[in-house]
Amino acid sequence: MDTSKREQLPPDLVRGRSRFQAWRGQRKAGGRIPEALWAMATRLANAHGVSRTAAALGLDYYRLKKRAEVAAGDPRVSGPAFVELPAPVTAAKRCRLELDNGSGTTMRVHLVGYDAADVEALSRGFWGAL
Repeated sequence: MDTSKREQLPPDLVRGRSRFQAWRGQRKAGGRIPEALWAMATRLANAHGVSRTAAALGLDYYRLKKRAEVAAGDPRVSGPAFVELPAPVTAAKRCRLELDNGSGTTMRVHLVGYDAADVEALSRGFWGAL
């Protein structure tokens, strides 16, 4: 793309730039940008992008971006869309076992929140290990 096409601005950005230039020509030193001009700038930013609009109108990119997000009602500002809830806590089952293999080896176990399959696997492991 040649530079003449890249430098051409859409008509609404040209009008916006001329309005800002007119305001800058008559403003007092240190005067704030009127809300009407900010509203126009945010509409242009939504239509043409924040970077292009800020460059064309001579505005600070980050201030324009913040105003454009607020005007658009950006969902990132509203908070998380997904909240993970922890699993409900159930009353834990408790069990004390004493396993004896007959040769004098004894194992005492205190289980909290166990499953019957866990007790079976523990028992088989103990009795099968000797």
